[in-house]
Amino acid sequence: MEAKEIIAQRVAKEFNNGDFINLGIGLPTLVANYVPKDVEIILHSENGFAGVWDKAHGDDISKDLIDAGGTNVVLRAGGAFFDSCTSFEIIRGGHIDITVLGALEVDQEASLASWNIPGKFVPGMGGSMDLVSGVKKVIIAMLHTAKGAPKILEKCTLPLTGKNVISMIITELGVFKFISGKLHLVELIGDTTLEQIKEVTPASYIVALKNN
Repeated sequence: MEAKEIIAQRVAKEFNNGDFINLGIGLPTLVANYVPKDVEIILHSENGFAGVWDKAHGDDISKDLIDAGGTNVVLRAGGAFFDSCTSFEIIRGGHIDITVLGALEVDQEASLASWNIPGKFVPGMGGSMDLVSGVKKVIIAMLHTAKGAPKILEKCTLPLTGKNVISMIITELGVFKFISGKLHLVELIGDTTLEQIKEVTPASYIVALKNN
């Protein structure tokens, strides 16, 4: 299983029946493929619909039905459409339980940088700023490093999307939680060792593994 799939599968374990969940673009959209069959959730797409949907293929493809990441989808029965104003009222009103977002950098202060890539034109952070301030639980789903460079830092170097907003970080190596404002390593994934985590994690964290 590839690293991104490992992350997506682990994130899906955080969902419970009845959760209203927003999945960010990129890696987070893969999480929908791993939601347990006995767990019923509702997904939210910030561009104007909610329910559960599948990736569209062949004759099912409609240019008018795409998720927030631009993927053609098919909305299952029971889904609903609404305008952007209503979509962001849902976000800002605190009605979404969980958002799963990617990140360029995160830090030990629970801050997130996810939109400004040095040397590249980026039109803006989109709905991420609203999501991290309006959603009850923010899960970051990302690769632990970028071309070998650590992404869990003492302090973000890129412009922030949100400060002190992250609840959890899930990578292909481990699971981190912010507990009482402190970063805790609570789970190792696969055959990952504490030494491997230490080598690629400049941030300060408390080791609080479940089997300790």
